[in-house]
Amino acid sequence: MKTLKRTFWIYLLVLTGLWWLADQTDWSSLDHFFRWRTVWMQYSGVLGIGVMSLAMLLAIRPVVLEPHLGGLDKMYRLHKWLGIAGLTLSVSHWLMAQVPKWLVGWGLLERPVRPPPPALPADSIQQFLTNQRHLAESIGEWAFYAALALMVLALVKRFPYRWFFKTHRLLAVAYLALVWHSVVLMKFDYWSGVLGPVMAVLMAAGSVAAVLVLFRRVAVSRQVVGEVASINHHEALNVLALDIQLKGRWAGHESGQFAFLTIHEDEGPHPFTLSSAWTGDGRIQFIIKALGDYTGTLADRLRVGDPVKVEGPYGRFNFQGEPSRQIWVGGGIGITPFISRLKALTETPDGKAIDLFHTTVVYDPEAIGLLERDAQAANVRLHVLWDERDGRLDAERICKTVPDWRDADVWFCGPAGFGQALKQDLTARGLPEARFHQELFALR
Repeated sequence: MKTLKRTFWIYLLVLTGLWWLADQTDWSSLDHFFRWRTVWMQYSGVLGIGVMSLAMLLAIRPVVLEPHLGGLDKMYRLHKWLGIAGLTLSVSHWLMAQVPKWLVGWGLLERPVRPPPPALPADSIQQFLTNQRHLAESIGEWAFYAALALMVLALVKRFPYRWFFKTHRLLAVAYLALVWHSVVLMKFDYWSGVLGPVMAVLMAAGSVAAVLVLFRRVAVSRQVVGEVASINHHEALNVLALDIQLKGRWAGHESGQFAFLTIHEDEGPHPFTLSSAWTGDGRIQFIIKALGDYTGTLADRLRVGDPVKVEGPYGRFNFQGEPSRQIWVGGGIGITPFISRLKALTETPDGKAIDLFHTTVVYDPEAIGLLERDAQAANVRLHVLWDERDGRLDAERICKTVPDWRDADVWFCGPAGFGQALKQDLTARGLPEARFHQELFALR
């Protein structure tokens, strides 16, 4: 998470620095409110469209950034932060535009007399942009209202995923409108300075990404069709083990990675961890727990032979690291990436000493038996903790069970709060923070 936070703040600081270098305002001349307002409108506008452009680029799932940002799950977290930053900046930008007008209308604020603008050649670009200002302001205002509503909906967890999938795509339309708003209203002098080329590249790249989103062309080169080959329902756990036979070319995947699975087009793609090791036979597996409105219906809706679409693989939760000792913690359905890794180690051992802790609320002897079989074949020490019988897993129990835990890489997948608490306790006891690897469940 430190990498994400550092990236977020560095990006804001770089945009701020470029704006500062490009802006030629004589700060001593800012002798009344409206001149300060003009400066803030330009700065917040540059920052706002800048963060929205990067957020739009991340929306098309650029795998080239995964090694630098820690995987697509982390990139989506950055996407969310950028969206919130864009929302905050847009609101402040809108308030600064509207509130002074209201105050002037109410007689509470006096607008200074503006000098007449300099004459511009009729066929110049600057004159063209000047003629578009009123239209750009109107378009920007309505685009802001639409973006505000769509972003708020995206942050509401109770908003159904199938509707989020459909409505969130409309943000691309609002973004394109805001790009036009920004091109017209950004101070013309900025385009000839250090800021102009950077903003041009950002907005052009963001616009291309927005078009890909609108026409559903995101990551089409990473999509493969297939069909449901088998379904195994673990009723006690409310879990489906879904085998997919791919019909197209799949580049293969590492244990711990995930993919977007589209089973019903009206629901759109859902991210699920791959629970099978890749053997090159075109067969992959997902273990899906009924956690929401849609996944809760799969047991009744799915049939062998149903067509599906798989996009991926994504993620950097791949068990790579220098330490020869590893500790795995899988909470509930978070055991899925470890099942994939156990199967891979059975075929290709890596020589590492591994302890796997699996915590579960519901004890299913059949599922635990399969897990024990895989762990034994992979030469991994398995510790199953049933909450009702064994209590909650914590850092103290891990440290007692694995005496050389300070020399280990810890790989965690499970509820976010559980992982955060475990990370804090282990790092407080001396585990380097960089050795705690956590999969982020939520992509919203």
